[in-house]
Amino acid sequence: MFSRYKKPGQSSQNAAPTAAPGEAAKTAPVQRTQTHSLRKPSQAVAAKASDKDKERKRKERLSEIKVELHRSLLDNLNLSALDTATESDLRAEISSIAGEVLEEKSIVLNRDDRANLTQELYDEVRGLGPLEPLLKDETINDILVNGPHQVFIERDGKLEMSDVTFKDEKHLLRIIDKIVSAVGRRVDESNPYVDARLADGSRFNAMVPPIAVDGSLVSIRKFTKDKLGIDDLVNFGAFNEEMAAYLQAAVATRLNIIVSGGTGSGKTTTLNALSSFIDNSERILTIEDTAELQLQQTHVGRMESRPPNVEGKGEVSPRDCLKNALRMRPDRIIVGETRGEEVIDMLQAMNTGHDGSMTTIHANNPRDAVSRLENMIAMAGIEMPLKAVRAQIASAVNLIVQASRLQDGSRRMVSITEVTGMEGDVISMQEVFRFQRVGLTPENKIIGHFTGTGVRSNFTERFRLWGYDLPSSIFEPIAAE
Repeated sequence: MFSRYKKPGQSSQNAAPTAAPGEAAKTAPVQRTQTHSLRKPSQAVAAKASDKDKERKRKERLSEIKVELHRSLLDNLNLSALDTATESDLRAEISSIAGEVLEEKSIVLNRDDRANLTQELYDEVRGLGPLEPLLKDETINDILVNGPHQVFIERDGKLEMSDVTFKDEKHLLRIIDKIVSAVGRRVDESNPYVDARLADGSRFNAMVPPIAVDGSLVSIRKFTKDKLGIDDLVNFGAFNEEMAAYLQAAVATRLNIIVSGGTGSGKTTTLNALSSFIDNSERILTIEDTAELQLQQTHVGRMESRPPNVEGKGEVSPRDCLKNALRMRPDRIIVGETRGEEVIDMLQAMNTGHDGSMTTIHANNPRDAVSRLENMIAMAGIEMPLKAVRAQIASAVNLIVQASRLQDGSRRMVSITEVTGMEGDVISMQEVFRFQRVGLTPENKIIGHFTGTGVRSNFTERFRLWGYDLPSSIFEPIAAE
């Protein structure tokens, strides 16, 4: 009855149904009798037990049916022929096998449920199972899996729990193995964590038992297909026009820039946007642990570090890539993130003719970013007096752009700070732009505005000589409305 994708000489086999997961206990919200409190009242969640129970039972039943159908697919599909199968042929074959199994078991589904079931089965065979709809949803930035029954997503900087679940830990491990094996890596008890990249460029990290206690942990930072430019970030409120004009001058006049910020603050997005100001005639080399940068220039060489193999050999560190990059005649070097001993080579590159180089670093403010550079040099085992280390940093770094994710989930460029040199044993810095917070709305949205600090840029003359004569008015403070 089936086409060439079915194994010859076999009929569909009935798989034993699996037991439905136990019903989670629900507790009623506790009523507080206290009338006066400084704390904000908690949001009461109305209980709709009957509707939720019906929906939960329906999903559990569909999940059982999907497990049975998936086993039938594995028994009936000719897996060796899947690589050459077209999407339409495979979908038709899955629909045909599913239809026969449902008929044999006297299971009746409506059209929508049958279509959803066919799509989920296709995702299991060709894609990443339950993760596929989340990966296709462009409004989702991060996917965070805490074991097989908890999948969280991030939208607009806020975490929320999705209704997506895996059948069990084995199902989740099978999807993880499918991802890492596609890029030539492995994850198991002897190597319980892995960093990889999905086919679309999304960053993938997983940690499996026994290190992950309550089930495998997965985080996926989705790859943005649309390249966000400076204008896009201005429209989104990440910074204003005056700051954009200043950053354009800074990048075009080849200042060395560090983008500082916490996890998920938008450092890579900011670095991508800043790179759009680099002239198309320049040769750029990028070095990353996981390739995420989307540079728009013609002459770009991309490098990606590599972890050691099973035997502990073959590692290529970011420092190895950086040392080799210096021999490849770059005009600018962009390091996706500086986090280890490669920091000394990065600073030397900035000091030795590779002006205009850029990198990101994890830090909460510009002063902390400088301290982290000092600490990384110390951790690299390089014996240098502290004053010499600070002199090297002050000479190499011209500008620190601080990105931050605020409490309402918005990402803002909260500070642009110039490194002006040394004053005694201390690195001197001056802030030229900042985000000034003035309040909070009842919806917990931050009220604020971008403003100059009144300090004129230390690089004004450099900007003018390169043809960027910025008006002094852009550095003037803006009063709150």
